[in-house]
Amino acid sequence: MEKSSNLRQRGIILAIAGPLLWGFSGIAAQYLFTVDQVSPQWLVGIRMLGAGVLLLGFGYLTQPHSMLTLWHQPRAIGALLIFSFIGMLPAQLTYFMAIKYSNAATATILQFLSPVLIILYFALRQWRRPRGIDLLSMALALLGTFLLVTHGQLTRLSISPTGLVWGLLTALSTAIYTIFPRKLLREFGAVPVVGWSMLLGGCGFLPFALRQPAHLNLPGLATVAFVVVFGTLFAYLFILQSLRFIAPTVTSLLGAFEPLTSTILTVLIFQVQFGWPEAVGTLLILATTGLQALPLHPKNFTK
Repeated sequence: MEKSSNLRQRGIILAIAGPLLWGFSGIAAQYLFTVDQVSPQWLVGIRMLGAGVLLLGFGYLTQPHSMLTLWHQPRAIGALLIFSFIGMLPAQLTYFMAIKYSNAATATILQFLSPVLIILYFALRQWRRPRGIDLLSMALALLGTFLLVTHGQLTRLSISPTGLVWGLLTALSTAIYTIFPRKLLREFGAVPVVGWSMLLGGCGFLPFALRQPAHLNLPGLATVAFVVVFGTLFAYLFILQSLRFIAPTVTSLLGAFEPLTSTILTVLIFQVQFGWPEAVGTLLILATTGLQALPLHPKNFTK
């Protein structure tokens, strides 16, 4: 019993550590955009290429026989290429663009609208009416988004229209990369699929990645390294390892530490005003994740 309890505690710690690192990564990205004038395209390219190489390296060390299996099946190769450029790449780009044109907290919170889009997708695909809990989730998400982006006032937006658009596109792209690779993940495992998709998707931004920003100094390079190593590689591995000890439903719920971390740090570091309408809106959006936890919609944690 004690051993089981210790393993569960380990899983919970890992499931919290991953989102915390994602939250810190968003703040680091906002710092790079505002202080070092780094472009989102450059950071996306560096992040995906770096994390892809590191993930594949980790895979070759821990499961060498499964890393190339995917490349022996033409259908799987086609699915991987589609996922890399239609799922993974847009999810990375829209998230960083949303941070640039709003802030890390708003971008991360709007990303959590993706469960609502997943609900709509499955309802349309299976041609069935959403459950009552699904309708409640959508209502809470819409109300939460309204409070978050308008400060509770109908006549104005509290963020730029560009930031709002990129934030909504982040939710859409997150829903796509959550739904699309389910078969690939079941057949080949998470590390090969995510590692190869990051590397391939990053190649799409290779022209940007090869141009180092002129204003990037040593602290800036250290921040970039943090985004790649801790905010991507370790965050993902922590989430993956947590699934060995606790249920996916628990891991999904603990993902709320990401927007909470981003919100607190955004207010403290960048002095962004975050009043009660935004706080209530955030809680309403995060509540949709809790409502959908049983049963949990497919989630692959490829942030």
